[in-house]
Amino acid sequence: MTHQPQIDTSPKVSDEVRNTTCYMCACRCGIDVHMKDGKVAYIEGNRDHPVNKGVLCAKGSAGIMQINAPSRLRTPLKRVGPRGSGEFEEISWDEALEIATKRLGEIRKDAPEKLAFFTGRDQSQSFTSFWAQAYGTPNYAAHGGFCSVNMATAGIYTIGGAFWEFGQPDWDHTKMFMLFGVAEDHDSNPLKMGLGKLKKRGAKVIGVNPIRSGYNAIADEWIGITPGTDGLFIMSLIRELLMAGKIDLHYLAQYTNAPVLLNCDPKSAEFGLLMRDGNGKMLVIDRATKKPTAFDKQGVQPDLSATYRKSGITHHPVFHQLAETYMVDEYAPENVTERCGIPAETIRRIAAELAHVAFEEAITLPIAWTDFRGEKHSEMIGRPVSFHAMRGISAHANGFQTCRALHILQIILGSVEVPGGFRFKPPYPKPFEAHPKPHCNAKPDAPLDGPHLGFVHGPEDLALRPDGSAARIDKAFTWENPMSSHGLMHMVISNAHAGDPYKIDTLFLYMANMAWNSSMNTSGVIKMLTDTDENGEYVIPNIIYSDAYSSEMVAYADLILPDTTYLERHDCISLLDRPISEADAAADAIRWPVIEPDRDVRGFQSVLCDLGARLGLPNFVNEDGSQKFADYADYIVNHERKPGIGPLSGFRGDGTQQGRGEVNPAQLDRYIENGGFSVTHIPKPASYYKPWNTEYQDWAVGMGLFDSPQPFLFSLYSEPMRRFQLAAEGHGERQPPEHLRQQVHNAMRPLPTWTESAQSGDQYPIHALTQRPMAMYHSWGSQNAWLRQIHGRNPLYLPTKIWAEHGFSEGDWARVTSPHGEIVAPVALHAALNEHTIWTWNAIGKRKGTWALDEDAPEATKGFLLNHLIHELLPPKGDGLRWANSDPVTGQAAWFDLKVRLEKTAPPQNAQPTFPPIKSPVGRGPKNLTWKVGK
Repeated sequence: MTHQPQIDTSPKVSDEVRNTTCYMCACRCGIDVHMKDGKVAYIEGNRDHPVNKGVLCAKGSAGIMQINAPSRLRTPLKRVGPRGSGEFEEISWDEALEIATKRLGEIRKDAPEKLAFFTGRDQSQSFTSFWAQAYGTPNYAAHGGFCSVNMATAGIYTIGGAFWEFGQPDWDHTKMFMLFGVAEDHDSNPLKMGLGKLKKRGAKVIGVNPIRSGYNAIADEWIGITPGTDGLFIMSLIRELLMAGKIDLHYLAQYTNAPVLLNCDPKSAEFGLLMRDGNGKMLVIDRATKKPTAFDKQGVQPDLSATYRKSGITHHPVFHQLAETYMVDEYAPENVTERCGIPAETIRRIAAELAHVAFEEAITLPIAWTDFRGEKHSEMIGRPVSFHAMRGISAHANGFQTCRALHILQIILGSVEVPGGFRFKPPYPKPFEAHPKPHCNAKPDAPLDGPHLGFVHGPEDLALRPDGSAARIDKAFTWENPMSSHGLMHMVISNAHAGDPYKIDTLFLYMANMAWNSSMNTSGVIKMLTDTDENGEYVIPNIIYSDAYSSEMVAYADLILPDTTYLERHDCISLLDRPISEADAAADAIRWPVIEPDRDVRGFQSVLCDLGARLGLPNFVNEDGSQKFADYADYIVNHERKPGIGPLSGFRGDGTQQGRGEVNPAQLDRYIENGGFSVTHIPKPASYYKPWNTEYQDWAVGMGLFDSPQPFLFSLYSEPMRRFQLAAEGHGERQPPEHLRQQVHNAMRPLPTWTESAQSGDQYPIHALTQRPMAMYHSWGSQNAWLRQIHGRNPLYLPTKIWAEHGFSEGDWARVTSPHGEIVAPVALHAALNEHTIWTWNAIGKRKGTWALDEDAPEATKGFLLNHLIHELLPPKGDGLRWANSDPVTGQAAWFDLKVRLEKTAPPQNAQPTFPPIKSPVGRGPKNLTWKVGK
């Protein structure tokens, strides 16, 4: 008789499941955290969550290794050795907060602008900006300036929203989907789920990217475009559609500023501005009356072809300007093919396919709706073409105009906010006028006069001092980059070191690894952080840093405020910030301490509540001077931006109100009971045409997204940009300095044009790019014990042409040189790659001694960064000026304009450059990271 072993096929997995929100990338997926004996046993996806519906990637599952990472900081630290030595002494929280309060209090009393407070990839920017505004410094921003500002700003100025986290394709109806510059690190689970739907339905997917990996690898067609030429390709598509008449004229007339009258007299001081009535309303010619009429008048039918003359000045609709700009030979496919690396016949074919799907395969949904002019519609017409884009097209000096061009391509096809097209996620769309303008008026011992970041309407909104110099340390909202809506984090250390536009006293950073992979010119930044003046004092006098892990930046701080990991704290994924909404619903979420820290660490946001109270900041103390918010959880529940509107939209008032409602003391408990999130669905008649749909506008007001309906027209033509051009032409009280006049005029063109990168030339003929792998997002992902097994090192990938030309073989190394520096790195062949492009994964390489890794770990010996080849400034032009390596419209870091040359070299012992090991306050981790949870 055979005896079968007794196997428990359904072992006890956990004692309890606690629902919260993942923090391993920007998706903000819902997770089920399984607990055994009060410890985390494993993590899986929450099947009821609106974002991921149970899907969880390797990063999300590996979150368990973040809370067990040996690199976690354990207690507050005070530097006792030179900066960069890694020599600290452990101190108490009372001492740490006393040091910070004394330093920050002295600055605020005399010159609050001498505090530069910048945060990395956190998701609490509405709160950190609120704190900085109360403190009174104009010098605040988050990481968007080196990440996404071109995408966000171009989108908001054009269509009132953007790609990234604020919109999505209509996955259920689209028939043709194009991705531009999309890597695998952002929004990965929703994108993978959406692509799965498209594949199942047989929709065509086209990937436009120099690198074929991830999403582009499963695309039906891959366009291996030359880096930085996406805008040229898009404008060629626009030309082909205009020439063929394959555009949605009704959509353009009804929902965009295409019919708005434009001053066309070059002699006029208002040349290029939109014609308006006495109430400031844009004017169109009504087809019925043939007269100028406010664009939103009930029943008006805007005319795209009319001409109007008044007081000797001719006015044409914007549509005329659009046609004249793009229906030129410059954008003909045969004239762009060589620069884009795309055959002319391919450009023509894709334009024809877009037109065919949009117009010959149009769809209708039987949903009645009423537009903002009072016209009732019995159905919704859909153009089932959709697009998605990310950093690949935005991290160039021409990125802003490229992003705008992509939106214009969507608009002329009529594929934004229609069935099958691109859809906004609440709280978007919003007209750019609904956002605040930037504020910079700092006064001693007083809060700032308004929000730091925003959207300028013209030169009068720039952040300039009375003498015309920059009011902010990063020079955001200046003539050098007027529309820098996210600030320029990559310029803060360089400008502070140079004392340009002024010296600062304290650099206060949160989760921003500026001494390594979050910095252009890494070695230069390290020198700036440690440089001393003629008196032996540090040029940047004080550095306070908060992080959860022993990163490269830790060694360069004077005071360390150790943060918790994401399962040990409260977080708020808010409609005021970066929510988890879907196109059909407003949604937000929380994180909460599913476990308690086993170290002497505190959530950074709670630390700011404490610091705010100690400093006596307005909105952080009560009338009697006592602390207003005990911690961040207290703030989340009890703070109101305006009556009835708080950080969280769900379970307000008596627990049943959504959007608007009184403070509910049990709100966090209700979120936890509900899986960590709240969802409010959009009524079906409001589901599309959001900017013009009266039912959506009324629903948005009820939710607290607006105080009154905000219908608006999409801006093919950007009037704010034209206002800057007028200033450059000599009009107005505020004009650019002479050395920037031409740059402003060229950069601020109100209809997008394409410009070639300044970093070109025969000496450096190869494009060099980085992208984050799907298995990692934050820099701390590559010290995760599980994720390291996927990406423990990073080769430099070479296309077949370069590989063969240089005679490379497996195991070889290359020396790569740029105008700024050089690296030596291992190489690998990648056949599906633009032939003029090399690339590598970002943030794999680590400095020896950091992250509790062994000094011989592959990340520190074979891993490397392209950052060493990039400079935050352009090569000198001989005029003595510091020209930023940034987009001249927004200031976004032009990471992907890097040009290099390479040669084969003998394999070194370690990837180059090498840096001396850093002494870490947490030491090294064990050789094998193992532990047992439960019995």
